[in-house]
Amino acid sequence: QVQLVESGGGLVQAGGSLGLSCAASGTFFSISAMGWFRQTPGKQRELVAEITSDGKTNYAASLTGRFTISRDNAKNTVFLQMNNLEPEDTAVYSCYAIAQSRGNFSPRVRYWGQGTQVTVSA
Repeated sequence: QVQLVESGGGLVQAGGSLGLSCAASGTFFSISAMGWFRQTPGKQRELVAEITSDGKTNYAASLTGRFTISRDNAKNTVFLQMNNLEPEDTAVYSCYAIAQSRGNFSPRVRYWGQGTQVTVSA
C-alpha cells in the first residue's frame, strides 16, 4: 500500500507561480514513476507530467516550458513547479505513483493521491 500526500495547492494570480509536492509513504518495494494528472469540469482529464525513477520526463505538449517536474528519490517525493500560470490551468491536480508493493514479482499498480485544488485568477 502506498499513501500519497499532496501539498502546495491554492489560489494564485495569473502570471504567477506555484509549486506542488507529493510524498509517497507506506510499505512498497519500488516506485517506477510518479506524476500528475489534472481535471476540471468541462475538460478532459489530462496528464500533466511524469517522471520515472531514473529521471526521464514526459510533459503535455502545451505545458512544456511552463511546468517542470522533478523528484527526490531518496524521499520518494515528486514536485511540480508551475510558472506563468493561466486561468485555464485551474483544475484539481492529482498525484500518482506507479509502484510494486511487494517485490519484483508483484504487479505494478497506480496509486492516487487525494488531489489538490489549483485556482488561477485572472
